[in-house]
Amino acid sequence: MRIERARGTRDFLPEEMRKRRTMEARMRDIAEKWGYGEIQTPSFERSELFTVKSGEGILKEMYEFRDKGGRHLALRPELTAPVIRMYVNELKMAPKPTKVYYFGNCFRYEEPQKSRYREFWQFGAEIIGSDRPEAQAEIIALAYHILEGLGIHIKAELYVGHVGLIREVLRAANVEAERINSVMRLIDKGEREEVIELLRETGAKKDLIDDLISLVDLKVKVKGKDALKEAREREIIVSDSDAAKELEMLLQILDYYGVVYTLNPGIARGLDYYTGMVFEIYETGGRLGAQNQICGGGSYRLATLFGGDDTPSTGFAFGFDRLAELFPQETSDLKRGGVVAVVMPIREKNADPTAEVVEEAIKIASRLREHIPTYIDVMSRNLSAQLSYANALNALFAVLVGRTEIREGKVTVRNLETGEQEKIGVEECVKKIKAYFAVD
Repeated sequence: MRIERARGTRDFLPEEMRKRRTMEARMRDIAEKWGYGEIQTPSFERSELFTVKSGEGILKEMYEFRDKGGRHLALRPELTAPVIRMYVNELKMAPKPTKVYYFGNCFRYEEPQKSRYREFWQFGAEIIGSDRPEAQAEIIALAYHILEGLGIHIKAELYVGHVGLIREVLRAANVEAERINSVMRLIDKGEREEVIELLRETGAKKDLIDDLISLVDLKVKVKGKDALKEAREREIIVSDSDAAKELEMLLQILDYYGVVYTLNPGIARGLDYYTGMVFEIYETGGRLGAQNQICGGGSYRLATLFGGDDTPSTGFAFGFDRLAELFPQETSDLKRGGVVAVVMPIREKNADPTAEVVEEAIKIASRLREHIPTYIDVMSRNLSAQLSYANALNALFAVLVGRTEIREGKVTVRNLETGEQEKIGVEECVKKIKAYFAVD
């Protein structure tokens, strides 16, 4: 009986895994150099960790179940809540701010489509203990430089906003807190007409509705203070509001980092624990189709929901799978992946290689494996079959070991791209192959 993989999941073959591990290593390296420490949380959590944050409705989108002890558990649908739960339980006494990053798989029970799976991976970072503009700018800059560090040459747009701007407009019009959250949820979904209708139902004046829609539609692709200056000149943003002042400082610091962005006050979040900066990065070259958001983040306060003190946080998460679709397979890191050299014990007169030849071949393979991926024949095939297999693996070097080579204290090294070969010492062979890849 043939058993298919579960719907919405994928199998990753060696070539794809080399690409993903290369990406992961680069992202980890950048996060570590920025002073972030790696953490990991369980793949499943108590379901209330997510329902207390997002409401009971999220259960429909989750893989949730009862274990044998009757506990209501869920595979994690995202990683922010587990990270803050960990902070409350394990890290609340750590020096502030606490800077962490994570990489892990998540699960959502939804209709699979292009670039959207039921099992997917996220790479993210959090600053816990500060949501000042300096921390917000660092988080955005870190995400920006990770994207640059991956060497993904794509058309991308970074949008930066502040949820306080919309909330201030609505509070000024005496819109009730519950209604404000409803409006934010509709804006978050891009349901413009529904926003207008809801505000009309609350008795909001036409001027207020027009101001709000103008704010949501505003996109100013100029830097720092100039972006806010233009918004203020249009009388869309209140000059002396707390949110505007915080955003102004944030944008100014982003300029120091050299981050290219578009001011977009229309970015909203449908949950009231988001308190300040929000940002999103989209691939705009059409390579991902409709599912083109590759990163999102913002400032929030979640710790009190999980029994902790009121603690500000700011962070982001990359959709790792979407990044993987954009990552160039021909990158030099991947060229060094897979099998580079194949050590070939040589048979004589259709007999298996002698014990002496096998022993020497293993020693040479072990020496090469200190530096490069190396395969050794384990099927006692003749030389022609071994060379054919090496070509099928796209190996670059064949290292032939026979009784003649052992007698001379050398190996025969064949470049499988050019066909050139020479007989050299083992250490010279290692140096030659290392030099080809500039391996340290």
